[in-house]
Amino acid sequence: MSEQNILEVKDLTKHFKAGKKQLVHAVDGISFTLERGKTLGLVGESGCGKSSCARTIIRMYDPTAGQIILDGTDITNMKQKELKPYRKKMQMIFQDPYASLNARMTVRDIIAEPLLAHNLVKSKEEANALVYPMLERVGLTKEHANRYAHEFSGGQRQRVGIARALILEPQLVICDEPISALDVSIQAQVINLLKDFQEEKGLSYLFIAHDLSMVRYVSDDVGVMYLGQLVEMSEADEIYKNPLHPYTKGLLGSVPIANPKLARQKEKSSIEGDIPSPINPPSGCRFHTRCPYAAPECSQVKPELVDVGGGHKVACHLHKA
Repeated sequence: MSEQNILEVKDLTKHFKAGKKQLVHAVDGISFTLERGKTLGLVGESGCGKSSCARTIIRMYDPTAGQIILDGTDITNMKQKELKPYRKKMQMIFQDPYASLNARMTVRDIIAEPLLAHNLVKSKEEANALVYPMLERVGLTKEHANRYAHEFSGGQRQRVGIARALILEPQLVICDEPISALDVSIQAQVINLLKDFQEEKGLSYLFIAHDLSMVRYVSDDVGVMYLGQLVEMSEADEIYKNPLHPYTKGLLGSVPIANPKLARQKEKSSIEGDIPSPINPPSGCRFHTRCPYAAPECSQVKPELVDVGGGHKVACHLHKA
């Protein structure tokens, strides 16, 4: 693993049992790297495996196969006790800012809990000395410390979740749709807060979202997932200016444009049909059942994710290295 990479994922697979003989193919053999201080955006439809991928990387789920290398150390098969020192290096911001906070704990206790779990403070006073400045840093105040989660707005709760994730000064933060439940004005505030922390601390982000325009704004590189697999990956500007995979084109074609003139000029591109069941995914290219360019080869041979030039990778029989 290169020293410039904070995270390397190799052929990561996560299957869940669904009955006695069936398996849900949530994540099926994806590979990527994340450089230090950079942001990798992960996009795709609901049910494509983005969140399962994130939770497997952070070891909330045990991987079925593959490797997870964090800061040069393979954490794939580590037991929970062995993982504890490495959990300081990676933290997660969850999608639902209410469900992810303990309703019985005050904000002060929620943010201080990681410090106590890792024995970084020995007293309430030591914890407060770190918690109060962090509250100020995320746009809250010392007076908010003794309140409970239900007393806050959605945006304020998400700020608490961010404070909890960053109090340990991690190197990698996994953001699992951290703004999807927030109002548009609050979304911008939260994103700017995350970018400020990245510039100051050199954080690396794995950023999962549905909002393609927001992913372009925050990400250095973007990966597109479909039914548990990566179908395209490239620098953010390149993938938006020159999408190669039909699925990526469909996703970008579905983004609404506020200007009516530009909307009429925009190339029409949509994805028809529903995403297949991950219990019994299609053979070959998993997108062939919905692809307007599908050929007989697509249903029989799985396309590999290959570099077609300039670091732009795509898994499609229409584009070969």
